[in-house]
Amino acid sequence: MKPELFHIGGITLYSYGFFILLGMVAAFLHFYYNRQRLQMDVDSISELILWCGLGVFVGGKLFFFLENPGYYWQNMGHFFTHLGDGFVFYGSFLVTLVLLWWWLRKRGWDFWDRMDDIGLAGAWVHAIGKVGCFMAGCCHGVQCMASDWGVIFRDPKSHAEPLGKALYPVQLWDSGIIFLSIILMYALLKRGKRFSGQVFLIYSVVYGVGRFFTESYRGDVERGFLFNGLLSHSQFIAILVVLASVGLYVILRRRGLKQSL
Repeated sequence: MKPELFHIGGITLYSYGFFILLGMVAAFLHFYYNRQRLQMDVDSISELILWCGLGVFVGGKLFFFLENPGYYWQNMGHFFTHLGDGFVFYGSFLVTLVLLWWWLRKRGWDFWDRMDDIGLAGAWVHAIGKVGCFMAGCCHGVQCMASDWGVIFRDPKSHAEPLGKALYPVQLWDSGIIFLSIILMYALLKRGKRFSGQVFLIYSVVYGVGRFFTESYRGDVERGFLFNGLLSHSQFIAILVVLASVGLYVILRRRGLKQSL
């Protein structure tokens, strides 16, 4: 696993950024091949992806700051000089939702209907981006009791700790969970969703449940815990997201049934 793929002159291509870029290409292709159904042109697709990118960056960094605000408030220089590191997925997720709600309403589009395809496109970025996490060693797992189940990181530039020890590949587990949600979402779209928002909520529930369990094997414990170490921040947010998603599923399903009458 190499955090740096290769060097061209004075330019370094980083694994994490490369896989995020691949994910964004996959997201764009999803929108492009469905543009007639979605009634979107290339400009509106590009604008949507830009707003999503802004939400992902701002939300991820904001929640990263809030995990240890005392430290980062006293070390703002470190925080701003490491803008490429330290992102919290659920911060990106929640802030992007707010931005998209505003942008879609401004466009006159139904929020939940569009979120089904936005969720699918975002899942592509998320799933492929997790492979980039694995390559860079970030979001690494704890040390394995049985080395056959683990992956050894040796590159001194890797974010994984400790180097030279077998660690659980939680990044790949998360990626596999997201790819599973992608398969379920496409299957639901092909069969025909019953109400707007159903496809997106499949993604949020599947990943939320999966993340709750994989979080127990995460090794970057500096992100902190709640309730005397009972739950990590991400596990607590995952519970809230799953509960909210289930509640929204019931509400939107009832709304869809009323509209079909």
